[in-house]
Amino acid sequence: MRTKWKSRLLWLAVNTARLVAVCTFVFSGTVKLIDPHGTEYKIQDYARAFGLQTLAQGVAPLVLSVALAMLEFSLGIYLLFGIRRRRTAFLALLLMLAFTPLTLYLAIANPVSDCGCFGDALVLTNWQTFWKNVVLLAATILMVCWSRLMTRLITERNQWTVSLYTWAFALIFAGISLYGLPLIDFRPYRTGTDLRAGLGVRDSVAGHAETFFIMEKDGRRREFTTANYPDSTWTFVGTRVEGEVSGAQSPYADLCMQAPDGQDLTAQVVQDTSYVFLLLSPYLEKADDGVLDRITSDYDYAREHGYQFYCLTSSAPEAIATWQEMTGAEYPFLFTDGIVLKTMIRSNPGLMLLHDGRVVAKWPSTGLPDLSGETRPLEQTEWGMPQDRSRMARVLAILLWYVVPLLAFTLADRLWVARKLRNLHKPNTNSKSKAS
Repeated sequence: MRTKWKSRLLWLAVNTARLVAVCTFVFSGTVKLIDPHGTEYKIQDYARAFGLQTLAQGVAPLVLSVALAMLEFSLGIYLLFGIRRRRTAFLALLLMLAFTPLTLYLAIANPVSDCGCFGDALVLTNWQTFWKNVVLLAATILMVCWSRLMTRLITERNQWTVSLYTWAFALIFAGISLYGLPLIDFRPYRTGTDLRAGLGVRDSVAGHAETFFIMEKDGRRREFTTANYPDSTWTFVGTRVEGEVSGAQSPYADLCMQAPDGQDLTAQVVQDTSYVFLLLSPYLEKADDGVLDRITSDYDYAREHGYQFYCLTSSAPEAIATWQEMTGAEYPFLFTDGIVLKTMIRSNPGLMLLHDGRVVAKWPSTGLPDLSGETRPLEQTEWGMPQDRSRMARVLAILLWYVVPLLAFTLADRLWVARKLRNLHKPNTNSKSKAS
């Protein structure tokens, strides 16, 4: 009896550890698939922190981002269905053996502010991430040692189908996210956000504390305030708050739209009661130049209807001059930190539409609005209407894309097993008749 209870407790422990690992890997992989560019930027931060400047450039961070997202998502599904139980558990253990020491170093040295393991959906401190990985490491050790106790949800003969379907879904999901914008926007500049209210919170916080912007140039770091914020030749590193801060720091603390003469136009932009177009480009020299005609036509429309149109960038004046020469751009340019611009939109360039300080819509370079020939004011067009921002609807859409077909296939597999077992235990009537 005691041995039986020990076996049950061990089975419960192994499958509880399995459930923890499944939830973590699937959630982490899904978040990364929703926003591959976010993980790409985090990998670039890691590369710079460790002095790997070459890795931080080119397509390598994006490739690593997509590969890691697909691996984590597929690993979670493999553990859930009990596919290749020992090999999958061993691979999960290898990942945790790599990540746990890394996150310990991050917690001690703090070269980056957060690990980014759950993207912007759930931001953990480096110490929280380390202890999370300690729990996962223990869970994977349990699964490796007693992998046979992990219950299979699908037969071995059909495991390849679930595996192929999962990898294909992850690849298509990542492709959709890269082509457009993330299906779910976890960042503070999502559609429907009232920037005016957000900046009001920021200003109320700033009234009790002073924010210093840490900037770097030619290997030299200096601190600036909003009064002496430097030009775009300086690279933003981080912020430091001095004084008492009541409540959480505003996510808009680093938002600054600075004119070439040094004037801060942030309040002017967000307090405009009409529509305002913001062309967002962290780096003009890397922007998609295949949409120049669409940008020009949208600017012409804005000018004809009296709407403000700004280009927000962190590029140097030389890059702005090159852009103007190449495109004939007449719209004003405002300097905004590159990290803030990457947070505002996952596209270079991208277009954000404000109305009365509220984010009405965002478009990537692959889906810019076509306003050429449009004569109606924005409020009478589909472009001026608030975009659907229902997170639940988008989550349900994702579930329908993947979970429903997978459940149907799993049910079919279970029915096939039940039928096979029924036939196996069914008495052989022919042999009985011969015997009689």
